[in-house]
Amino acid sequence: MKRREFLKAGAASMTVVAMATPAIAQTSGTTFLVCTGAWSAGWSWKKMHPLMAAAGHRLAAPTYTGLGEREHLASSSNDLETHIQDILAVIKYEDLRDIVLVGHSYGGMVATGVADRARDRITRLVYLDAFVPTDGQSLMDVGPPTVRQRMQELAKAGDGWRVPSNPIPSDTSEADVKWISERRLPQSIKCFEQPLKMRGGDLTLPRSYIYLTRVTPADPFRPFAERAKNDRNWRYYELDASHSAHVTAPEALAQLLQMIASQPT
Repeated sequence: MKRREFLKAGAASMTVVAMATPAIAQTSGTTFLVCTGAWSAGWSWKKMHPLMAAAGHRLAAPTYTGLGEREHLASSSNDLETHIQDILAVIKYEDLRDIVLVGHSYGGMVATGVADRARDRITRLVYLDAFVPTDGQSLMDVGPPTVRQRMQELAKAGDGWRVPSNPIPSDTSEADVKWISERRLPQSIKCFEQPLKMRGGDLTLPRSYIYLTRVTPADPFRPFAERAKNDRNWRYYELDASHSAHVTAPEALAQLLQMIASQPT
């Protein structure tokens, strides 16, 4: 993407934020595959399904091993590779192609590994307020310097191998707080400490970064957003929403994802 085109992409993102119901150039039957954030699962994307379906798209939000409806598979052996394999299996057995792969938060770690191994099935890679690792990095490596010690202490204070969830964003409705609190589960610390192993070299897929601007004081995603914003190989967007936009701002997020999918590669 040329520098001028990059700046236009950034301006377009602000228009999406400002308009309540922007006109979107529709793509036909796009498949969006979500790698969910930590402690969460497919259930947390339920508000997005009818919105994407109404626009003619398919949204798949699989649940990782050990979380959500698969909590009976919780194990101290579950790690980042387990979750990468979960998503790769969905791609294989659902025969998904021409995928817009979305990685939210911790899901950026998973999505990077999936994109590395399923390059022929993916047309775009979208990081939604997510970690963006390189080969050999774990979430503990790419996160703030204090994250490793904090997670280790939290796991030690609990059952010794799982990390409890982060606080729910403060702008979440009371009903949604209750809904989320009843379903979030602690997650194996190995998911956060296992380094990503890339097999195919650097990714050259079209990549976009969506930065959710209602940040917390300890915002771990700004460095990735700034990097994408200043790299002409990325498309950069901002959304006026807190970290779980699929819960607190589903309509705006659905519109933005559809707009990204409609852009030329």
